[in-house]
Amino acid sequence: MERVFQVSGVSKVYRMGDVEVHALRGVDLELYRGEFVVVLGASGSGKSTLLNILGGLDTPTSGTVKFLDHDLTSADEDERTKFRRDHVGFVFQFYNLISGLTSLENVALVAEIAQHPLDPIQSLEIVGLGNRASHYPSQLSGGEQQRVAIARAIGKRPDVLLCDEPTGALDIKTGIVVLEAIARANSELGTLTVVITHNASIADMADRVVTMIDGQISKVEAKSCKRLPRELVW
Repeated sequence: MERVFQVSGVSKVYRMGDVEVHALRGVDLELYRGEFVVVLGASGSGKSTLLNILGGLDTPTSGTVKFLDHDLTSADEDERTKFRRDHVGFVFQFYNLISGLTSLENVALVAEIAQHPLDPIQSLEIVGLGNRASHYPSQLSGGEQQRVAIARAIGKRPDVLLCDEPTGALDIKTGIVVLEAIARANSELGTLTVVITHNASIADMADRVVTMIDGQISKVEAKSCKRLPRELVW
């Protein structure tokens, strides 16, 4: 498999007055095209910081991050913005849809700035919402809004899909539907997919599970078979 990310010795220190907060401590990790990776950890374990660094939203205090042949560590803000625009799709806990636009129009916004976008209706069909293209966010359930957000993220045909607690604001049944949509996008597009969560039941659907404790990777586990969780344990 083609290596997409190489993370080497990455640390991140935040300074709050005289106090130093070590969010990451010497993280080493390689991620590959087409993988579905779940990053598990409690609040404060460093998983969100790692996701933000992979997505070019933050930079490490020390260490290196390489995306394909590019060194993200030395990239300036303009270069990181181009990296995010051309290569990364984000899915956050909250949907951030534009209320005055339909589902199709929300997805089409991303397609307008992408180099090789999917047709917006195709993006919606991948997440099972082709029949809701003309609906506004206020006419959709929370799970449907999150699936529109996923369709928007995959609409640019990204190399990387980064999902930050994508089921955190949803009930159990709806959360599983959303995970099915993410898994389908990963399978059909071959996009490296990274989902960060505190919910261990989501690990069942991963190719690999990365467990983080206190800013460090404590364990990396390859899964012998993938399956959607029957239920989400909160």
